Amino acid sequence: MSTEKIADEIKFAYWVPNVSGGLVTSDIEQRTGWDFEYNKRLAQTAENNGFEYALSQVRYEASYGAEFQHESTSFSLALLGATERLKLIAAIHPGLWHPAVLAKFGATADILSGGRFAINVVSGWFKDEFTHLGEPWLEHDERYRRSGEFLEVIRKIWTEDNVDYRGDFYRIHDFTLKPKPLNTPERPNPELFQGGNSTAARNNGGRYSDWYFSNGKDFDGVTEQLDDLRAVARAHNREVRFGLNGFIIARDTEAEARDTLREIVEKANKPAVEGFRSAVQQAGSSTGDKKGMWADSSFEDLVQYNDGFRTQLIGTPEQVAERIVAYKKLGVDLVLGGFLHFQEEIEYFGERVLPLVRELELADRSATV
Repeated sequence: MSTEKIADEIKFAYWVPNVSGGLVTSDIEQRTGWDFEYNKRLAQTAENNGFEYALSQVRYEASYGAEFQHESTSFSLALLGATERLKLIAAIHPGLWHPAVLAKFGATADILSGGRFAINVVSGWFKDEFTHLGEPWLEHDERYRRSGEFLEVIRKIWTEDNVDYRGDFYRIHDFTLKPKPLNTPERPNPELFQGGNSTAARNNGGRYSDWYFSNGKDFDGVTEQLDDLRAVARAHNREVRFGLNGFIIARDTEAEARDTLREIVEKANKPAVEGFRSAVQQAGSSTGDKKGMWADSSFEDLVQYNDGFRTQLIGTPEQVAERIVAYKKLGVDLVLGGFLHFQEEIEYFGERVLPLVRELELADRSATV
């Protein structure tokens, strides 16, 4: 589980569109559905086109173009039942889940799916989702401290018996979970992903998670985060894998791809984007060093609400494949892709882009032998 060593092949995940509005806050046509039947077909298409993971989103309250949402853990379990190989990563919020309750759900989901369940711990950016439910809204770094404890506790419950834990946020007293998930030497617990960009997120990733998810970044941004993440992981005798968000626009010509991006931004739902900006601007800017998600995001960046355009996976299949492999050489282990028209574009990616990625990876391996 390393960001120090470059794997032979980069992995691919896609955003599950279990939230209405697609992956861009724009009035452009998006031939993407948020209903289960659409998502079931999409999951089956994805696992047959080279995607190993899918990440289900978590929203609890109608907001910013995402008026309707299916809950992430139950939706992930349903998709696991409709697929054979795809691994489902359910996004969850500490503060709205108790780690032991989620551990129980996760163990059952893992057994039912043959070891394909994972979680992404999201520390929270949407204040209203907490305050409207009567839950306390913690300061930024405190949210990440809570997430760190959450990650510690759930790993212990999944792998140990008679768990005792005394933290600032969680108290566990002689707790044993049975049955445990389908833990193996290769995967000692269901994989723990943790998202963020801030210094607090990097510290959590290095200390507690199996995977670190970053918002969209260019090469310099990825390198800067990886350097920090690796330093923290080494200090705790750990290795962590790195996942990068990117909105993928692969077309037969570069002009077509750039025109699509231009249309997405031109047709942006400005009130929704500005509402989202207002809600998230504190997430990075409230940190002491001003590092964090959305701390330096422009209006255009926020049209794809996880900065997916910044990764610049936009162009011909050859251009997109070359850029993916360039990220892999920096230490990116997984690309988390968003698309405008998910079903048809994941098929296009599997047919036109992924084979080129594998050819480039093979050429790199052959050159080093």
